[in-house]
Amino acid sequence: MESSLLGQSFVGFRRTTDRGSSFKALNPATRQELEPSFFTAAEKDLDAAVSLAEEAFRSYGSLSGAARAAFLRAIASEMEASGDELIARAHLESGLPLARLQGELARTCGQLRMFASVAEEGSWASARIDRADPSRKPLPKPNVRSVLRPLGPVAIFGASNFPLAFSVAGGDTASALAAGTPVIVKAHSAHPGTSELTANAIQRALRTCRLPEGTFSMLFDGGFSIGSALVRHPGICGVAFTGSLKGGRALYDLACNRPHPIPFYGELGSCNPLFILPGAMRARGSQIASQLFQSITVGGGQFCTKPGIVFLPPQNATKEFLATLNAAVVQSSPFTMLTPGIGSAFSNAIANREQEGTVAVAARSESQTSAQSVAAQPILFDTSVATYLSHPELEKEIFGPTSLLVHYGAMKELLDAARALDGHLTVTVHAEEEDVKEFSELLSILEKKAGRLIYNGFPTGLEVCHAMVHGGPYPATTDSRSTSVGSMAIFRFARPVAYQDFPDGGLPQELQNSNPLKIWRLLDGSWTKDAA
Repeated sequence: MESSLLGQSFVGFRRTTDRGSSFKALNPATRQELEPSFFTAAEKDLDAAVSLAEEAFRSYGSLSGAARAAFLRAIASEMEASGDELIARAHLESGLPLARLQGELARTCGQLRMFASVAEEGSWASARIDRADPSRKPLPKPNVRSVLRPLGPVAIFGASNFPLAFSVAGGDTASALAAGTPVIVKAHSAHPGTSELTANAIQRALRTCRLPEGTFSMLFDGGFSIGSALVRHPGICGVAFTGSLKGGRALYDLACNRPHPIPFYGELGSCNPLFILPGAMRARGSQIASQLFQSITVGGGQFCTKPGIVFLPPQNATKEFLATLNAAVVQSSPFTMLTPGIGSAFSNAIANREQEGTVAVAARSESQTSAQSVAAQPILFDTSVATYLSHPELEKEIFGPTSLLVHYGAMKELLDAARALDGHLTVTVHAEEEDVKEFSELLSILEKKAGRLIYNGFPTGLEVCHAMVHGGPYPATTDSRSTSVGSMAIFRFARPVAYQDFPDGGLPQELQNSNPLKIWRLLDGSWTKDAA
């Protein structure tokens, strides 16, 4: 497999040839370096990629939705054709099970095809028409029409924990291409081989569809220089990032401090609080415990939706819940972490939490880790609401197989804890019908704390669908009005433009009188597919 990889960045259809600083991927299950070497792109390559993207935008940005859809479907087909090679390389670079990666490839291709359908149907552009009324008094009413138009070239950062679904051809790339924006991907250094294979698939699709080469480029970087330079480049019109709070915040600040600030859609960190209310604990506490263990440890706890804080009621049924949950943790095996950096960060965070002495260890895996792998042992911590409220640092995300159990007493304690929560991607509530009535104030509070509220379920296992919201108040994301999953993600890469008193021939097709695209439009305040 390695012989098909060149380790060179993609600048349009060209592969870079400079041999600057290099890095290699590492197999986290064995700690062995993987061939070949990958070379960090030079700044001139970045400039060339942006220049090509700006040129491509002139045609790709005005391409029909059907043409964009054909491109996205072609990418999906090319990835499926390379599926065995993609999955094998992703397995080596991430340590993730083959079955998980097969599912992730299917999700990635499903996302591409979903956005193809959105682009092809066309109503996402939110066309609005307010017809003129020259007889209106005291002033005539102008003819005003608006539609969403693509931003321009955008930068996409691959994520460490999803080498396919949140990477080179993941949801950010799919939604940006669907919107009409050329994409420059900064490949994640943890899975460069997987990234190169995916980029090859996209390039084949580009050629098949005869689209301009600057529609897609991908740059390697073993450090941070290329990513930072991408965000600062004046030709970049927006950024999508999934990663750590520290790294994402640094890039967000760069985007805001540019002479011309640009939108930065960052998914940065979330503990995804889970509340178990008294009725649910009495009715099915042990069952919740078993399912909660799976949610905490799936993927080694390296999901951005992992429940990292669990609030428990004061009742006898909680003891059975704890017995079930703690036993599962004690008997569990270590999990392979995605990278040495993530493994070290997890170990340091656990050690710091233990040394601070503000919480107790409730349960820890008794299995030993292997020196040959980047592994982490599951561990649970335990504390009271009072301690939790007096130590805000306990709400900080720890990426890995761990969670904090917080015991509440009176209703006021629980409400105080809910009000004190920061922003999160998800909040989960396990409740019975009587709980919903009794704790209605809690539910009202939680609506303001997350982008997705889950009832009697678990936050891991994110459905890709039109209604999904994968976002939330800061620090979960840098813009709580957006989502990085689901078809609404396309709105991140477009901006509204109004056309006043334009002749019909000078309007985008979405706004022309005859409605040639047959899309839904808001005509004088009513949604219709009729002509104007």
